[in-house]
Amino acid sequence: MRWLIAFSALLAAAPAMARDSLGMFGEWGAFRDAQVPRCYALAKAMPSTLKREYQPYADVAWWPRQGVRGQVHFRLSRKLAPNAPITLILGRNRFSLTGGGGDAWAPDKATDAAIIAAMRSSAEMIVNARGADGQRFSNSWKLDGAASAMDAAAVGCAQLK
Repeated sequence: MRWLIAFSALLAAAPAMARDSLGMFGEWGAFRDAQVPRCYALAKAMPSTLKREYQPYADVAWWPRQGVRGQVHFRLSRKLAPNAPITLILGRNRFSLTGGGGDAWAPDKATDAAIIAAMRSSAEMIVNARGADGQRFSNSWKLDGAASAMDAAAVGCAQLK
């Protein structure tokens, strides 16, 4: 939990980006940036002693002007191998993701919705992928507070246009 508070403080400290905290919920935080406008639920991946090129996090975002609601995104710990499969595991559910560089996301709105539904009833999510070096890797997130953070982000953007 302390790492999420430090992470959210880092995000809030950026002077060029005005963000409002909508609350901390377990391992997840919810934020609103009314200037963009956008809202999102965010969590850092569980710590690991394995090689990391990036600080991994997961977010679910709302962009009212673009009509985007509940878009799932993952910043992974390593640069992805080109055209390698990326799999998200949520309990008994498995989802194929698309991605590039160090990022992965759902391929469409229907998959975003299915992922969010699965997040609400799972304790943990894991993304498996292959790095640019050819080695397999995983990033994991605890989902304690994810549903509340997503709800706070959705409500936070309900009035923004």
